[in-house]
Amino acid sequence: MLEYSDMTDRIEDLASDSFDVGKRIDAFVAERTELTRSAAARLIDEGSILVGGKTVAKNYKLRGGEVVSVTLPEPDVSEAKPENIPLDVVYEDSDIIVVNKPKGMVVHPAPGNPDGTLVNALLYHCRDSLSGIGGVVRPGIVHRIDKDTGGLLVVAKNDAAHAFLADEIKEHKVSRIYYAIAMGNFREDSGTVDAPIGRHPVDRKKMAVIRSDTARSRRAVTHWQVVERFGGFTLVRCELETGRTHQIRVHMASIGHPLLGDAVYGGGSTAFEKKHKSLVSGQCLFAKELRLTHPRTREELILQAELPEYFERLLAILRTENQ
Repeated sequence: MLEYSDMTDRIEDLASDSFDVGKRIDAFVAERTELTRSAAARLIDEGSILVGGKTVAKNYKLRGGEVVSVTLPEPDVSEAKPENIPLDVVYEDSDIIVVNKPKGMVVHPAPGNPDGTLVNALLYHCRDSLSGIGGVVRPGIVHRIDKDTGGLLVVAKNDAAHAFLADEIKEHKVSRIYYAIAMGNFREDSGTVDAPIGRHPVDRKKMAVIRSDTARSRRAVTHWQVVERFGGFTLVRCELETGRTHQIRVHMASIGHPLLGDAVYGGGSTAFEKKHKSLVSGQCLFAKELRLTHPRTREELILQAELPEYFERLLAILRTENQ
């Protein structure tokens, strides 16, 4: 999803509590992140882990109530290579390219996904025309969407376009509209979820609504509107005001409506999902519309994509079963 700037997502703020008093900083970071203790110790030595904004030794013991800032390392992946992978290009000029990313494609190389990514395809398609701000692993990538979320994503072809788009996203000036099939029947026809999102305190691969401690979360706002009702499921239009990791998935689950197929956040176990498992693979979420200001002309671009075939087939089945 058009969720976050790369650098911002690499910085994680952790708040120590009273029960952390006396705990070594390397052990604390290892408990609260996906890092091993040795990896945490190495980052402390490099100055990438701060306590209250200051460097500390790896044997530093917490006093409680401190904010520990962890700058996560870049993925240990070599330079991405061009691959002749077909792209669904929705718009392209000398400054930007907007692609309709298929469900199941990873945006950029990372451990476990060294190739076959959108970046590999872009490097082949655009040759040397991608911004360098994202580095050799993420050239042109201003934002990302989840592997199992398909839809529109804008990529910068030069550094000026990249910087402009990054600022526009940061200032919430890029409109990102998603369609999702959610579980349950919404009471209202529209609404807003304004709930901060941060890393799950126990399962570090998940995100969660965390209201009690702003040091562990960032403000997240999703505006939703019912498009069509199917009894036990609802087609909803979600517009992001902010762009946090897994934002729509977490917000819909937080109000009792996890997305169809999203086993991570509460979906994936209904009789309908089991019956149609060939169509339901991961969350039913699609980035359908993108509205942005062109970085050079300053004209508004409104770009749309058709719902993918699997999504339309699921809607047709739901309509039939709801008659």
